[in-house]
Amino acid sequence: MKKITRFFWFCSGAHIDTLKKYPIEHNKYVGIGATIFFTALFAALSGGYAMYFVFSGSAFAVGFAILFGLLWGTAIFNMDRYIVSSINKEGTTGQQILQASPRILLAIMIGVVISRPLELKIFDKEIRDKLKTAYLKGQHSKIDTLQKTYQQKYAQELVKNTDLKKEKDSLERDINRSRYELNQEVFGDKTNQTSGITGYGTYAKQKEQVLKEKQDRLKTVTENLGQMDDYLARRKDYEGLNSTRLFSNQQLDSLANIAGFADRNWALGQLSYNVNGTRDLDTYLAISFIGYLFILFECLPVFVKLMSPKGPYDTAVAKVAEADVHYADKDKERYMAVTDSTYDHNLDADIDRRKRIITAQSEYDLSRHSYD
Repeated sequence: MKKITRFFWFCSGAHIDTLKKYPIEHNKYVGIGATIFFTALFAALSGGYAMYFVFSGSAFAVGFAILFGLLWGTAIFNMDRYIVSSINKEGTTGQQILQASPRILLAIMIGVVISRPLELKIFDKEIRDKLKTAYLKGQHSKIDTLQKTYQQKYAQELVKNTDLKKEKDSLERDINRSRYELNQEVFGDKTNQTSGITGYGTYAKQKEQVLKEKQDRLKTVTENLGQMDDYLARRKDYEGLNSTRLFSNQQLDSLANIAGFADRNWALGQLSYNVNGTRDLDTYLAISFIGYLFILFECLPVFVKLMSPKGPYDTAVAKVAEADVHYADKDKERYMAVTDSTYDHNLDADIDRRKRIITAQSEYDLSRHSYD
């Protein structure tokens, strides 16, 4: 328990040697340190989970997630530790709140960042269903777009193909009717279209000739229709119509499994809305309250430090800081004094050296003048 207590003291950013002297403050800083530690732990899990989806499908996804989770958790831990330890309890309540305001805003931002990936995990099943629906709807839209593009691009060919089909159907009906009339003419059945004379006579030959012409035309139309069908089928392959199909349930499951962070984040936002676009209040409140919970959890160390009354540890730390500042000022004054003394000594030595140089130069000039 002593090791755990000292660890949480370290997490709180407290000066351990000073804190030991005031047992009444021990539990408070254990609570603050535990809050900071677990906030960093949640941040590590959140960051690792987010990074896992960034590298989803890669062989190193788990390794990257663990590494980034540790780095992100350590960064949040150090940031929270600094935020809490830097709040000065010596000022008034207003001064403390003003001092903590930037830190609270930063804590809110951190809470939003670490809460989102955990929300994605909590609503994983609902997100998968939303993604499946979105993927299926997107595939429908893709097929519709391809179909419209194909119809616009090959409008003339499609009209010609339709006309050939109509002509082929019409010729087939005419051929059947002409063949029946030919049989009536040969067997001598009297109708408005036959002579009533039995045998293969002139009228029968005429009807047979008409029948043959229609059969030849049907053969030509059938060949043209086949060529047009082949051409349009190749164009469908080229435009991607034949290869584009609606996703099966298995394919939708696979797509939802490999969905990236952006898609899952979008799906989480869409959970707050019904199909008709209205707000789904229950889901919206559930997602919002989870986010608010993590934001409050991130801000909790700062709030605890602000709400806690000024204790003997705070007074002792303030005195230690004041003493350190005092000793630092004394050391600075002592250093300046030594520096000034050294500077003065060097200045006197430099003046003496210059005097000796000037004297020697004067003696040299005087001796040279006497020689001349």
